[in-house]
Amino acid sequence: MSTYIRKSVQKLQAYTPGEQPKVADLVKLNTNENPYPPSPAVARALAEYAVDALRLYPDPMCVILRERIAAISGCAVDQVFVGNGSDEVLRLCTRAFTQNGGAIASFEPSYSLYPVLAAAEEVGFRAIPLADGFAWAEPPADLDATLFFLANPNAPTGVFYPLEAIRAFCQRFKGVVVADEAYVDFSGGRDCLALAKELPNVLSCRTLSKSFSLAGLRLGYAIGSTELIGALYKLKDSYNVDRLAQAIALAALGDLPWMQDNAKKIVATRERVGAQLEKKGFRVIPSAANFLFVKPPEGRSAADLITELRTKKILVRYFAGGRTDKYLRVSIGTAEQMDAFLRAVSG
Repeated sequence: MSTYIRKSVQKLQAYTPGEQPKVADLVKLNTNENPYPPSPAVARALAEYAVDALRLYPDPMCVILRERIAAISGCAVDQVFVGNGSDEVLRLCTRAFTQNGGAIASFEPSYSLYPVLAAAEEVGFRAIPLADGFAWAEPPADLDATLFFLANPNAPTGVFYPLEAIRAFCQRFKGVVVADEAYVDFSGGRDCLALAKELPNVLSCRTLSKSFSLAGLRLGYAIGSTELIGALYKLKDSYNVDRLAQAIALAALGDLPWMQDNAKKIVATRERVGAQLEKKGFRVIPSAANFLFVKPPEGRSAADLITELRTKKILVRYFAGGRTDKYLRVSIGTAEQMDAFLRAVSG
C-alpha cells in the first residue's frame, strides 16, 4: 500500500454510481432520472442569464434561494441549508453529527452511499435489517450510533415507512435522524417535513435531481433546526453552490405545478407498469418512488434478466449480494419506454 494515502482511503470501497453509457438508442432505466424535461422557466433562466456574472463568486449563503425554499416549506430562512446535491448534505451530516469512534446507522438494504460515508470518516456503520417485504423494522433501543440515515421512500426498494413509526423512533433516538427524501415528491403527499420543523434532532434532505428533472445540476437542500443547519454551514466549502446553479434552481422552484404534473405522470406510469408486471408473474414491491423494485417470475433470475435486457438495449439496475440479488430496480421512463421494457421482459 502507498505510504502517501490515508489508510482509511486505501481500504475504502468507493460508491459505484449507476452506469452512464455512451451508446446511443438505449432505453435508460437504471439511474432514476426523470424522463421529462425541467420547467420551461429553467430554459428561460438559462437563455437570459448574464454570462458576465460568472466572473464573480456566487452568494456563499444562497440567501435568495433559501428564502424561496423557506417559503415553500413553511420555515425560517435559517432553517434551510443548500448544498451541491443532496450527497453533499449527507457528507456534511456525517462530519457534523458523528464523533471519533462513533457510528452511523441505517436500514439494510438502503442507499449504498451511507456505509461509504461512514468509512470515509472512519466511523462505524450499523446496518439494521428491514422486515419481510422490506418493511419498517424497529431499530434497537440501545442502538450505538449518533446519526441515522433514513431513506424514505427507501432506495432501492421504493417502500415508504409509516410516519407514526418514524416519529416515535425520532423522539427516542439520542442522535440526529436525516430523512433522506430524494423521492418524496412521488409518494402522494407524505413526507417527514413536519418532523424536521418540530423535532430538534431531525433533518429533511431533498434534491432537485428527481422530481424537478435536474440531475445534471447538482442541487440539494436540508431543512431542520437552526442548530443543526448552523453546523452544516460551519463545514461547507466556501462557495459550494455556483451562481448558475442558484439561478436555475430558483427558476425551477418558482414553477412547482410543472414538477407536480410530471410527478403525477410518472406515478400513473409506475402504477400501470407495476400492475402489468404482476400479471406477468413478477413480484412488485409497493413503491412510493419513481422506480419499481421487482423480482422476476419463478425460473428467471434477476442476474440473467438484466443481461437479457441489455442485449435488447434496455438498462435497469441490479444490486448483487444479500437480500437484493433476486430483484431488479427499474426506473420509470416515458410511457413509450416502459412499453418497450414490458415487451422485452415478455419473452
